[in-house]
Amino acid sequence: MTVALANAHVLSAQGWRDDVAVVVEDGRIVELATRVPPNAEIRDLSGQILLPGFIDCQVNGGGGVLFNDQPTIEGIRAIGAAHRRFGTTGFLPTLISDTTDKMRTSIAAVDDAITKGVPGVLGIHLEGPFISRARKGVHAEKYLHAPDASELRLAESLHRGVTLLTLAPECVSPDAIRDLAGAGVIVSAGHSNADYATVRAALDAGVRGFTHLFNAMSPLTSRAPGVVGAALDDRDAWCGIIVDGHHVDAASLRVALKAKPRGKILLVTDAMPPVGAADASYVLNGETITVRDGICQTMNGTLAGSALSMIDAARNTIDMLGVPLDEAARMASTYPADFLGLGATHGRIEPGCRADFIVVDPSLRVLETWIGGVRETA
Repeated sequence: MTVALANAHVLSAQGWRDDVAVVVEDGRIVELATRVPPNAEIRDLSGQILLPGFIDCQVNGGGGVLFNDQPTIEGIRAIGAAHRRFGTTGFLPTLISDTTDKMRTSIAAVDDAITKGVPGVLGIHLEGPFISRARKGVHAEKYLHAPDASELRLAESLHRGVTLLTLAPECVSPDAIRDLAGAGVIVSAGHSNADYATVRAALDAGVRGFTHLFNAMSPLTSRAPGVVGAALDDRDAWCGIIVDGHHVDAASLRVALKAKPRGKILLVTDAMPPVGAADASYVLNGETITVRDGICQTMNGTLAGSALSMIDAARNTIDMLGVPLDEAARMASTYPADFLGLGATHGRIEPGCRADFIVVDPSLRVLETWIGGVRETA
């Protein structure tokens, strides 16, 4: 079946278009047509805004489900359903530092989910456990350690989709990072207390990005640039940012946007189970965490992920950082796709790409979500 999404304000790969219909066949965009093909079923979008579907590289949970607690195809399906209500058409279920057995189970579940076509699953994000105790954040210290060879091979074992691994460069050697990158793993530096030189060596070895810039990493100071300084200094690395008004001050994020080349900063949610759920609390490592005023915190005030959705991240980027809608949308779609090595097929509205879209109104309320040319419902 051929479907034409017509009468929309379209954010194409070249910019805004009001004169085209997006023509979809077999889950792919085949044309941005000025005339609708006669055989197409027309979906009239009534002048609303059509954006590339959002891609979230860091989704710990949603819909009341924490991936660590339910590393199953059912758990992944529930998380994806919760987030697509808010514009996420592609995501990486994210495993917070845990046991080797839990890593193995989670990788197998993601493989299964991709094989069975669970909407939106692009791979897995292993956030730890090869991270710094000094910058562990809410990660349980008992799981944190430097990897052995078998654990590194486990991190490379996903058969379908992409693997993103967050590690601390001081915990994993440049040679090991080089091997991981050579095996196709996307390596990101995070939860790290490393100095600039250590991070620079890791970048040279294959680190591609930085996990939630500014949070849980050594800061930029006058004589010790730290992880933040290395991230801002490197022109090639991508940086994920959590724009919820709680994790990072807006001024710091505006500085980062000015420091990095365009296209190298992407939005992530670091979302926890309350997103898309009625219950504002959840349990992590045996501790009950409650969302108050939009903030997920432990009893001692440690941030424990976020209650952020991608559409709210985009809205905050516009309102708090002064970024225009088209660029905020790219930070939520195009740039994450590029970071994950999926830029040829995802994150853009252009022929040849997957038909992943969201329809929003001028207030950025999500009206429709399309994944692979199929209009999805929560």
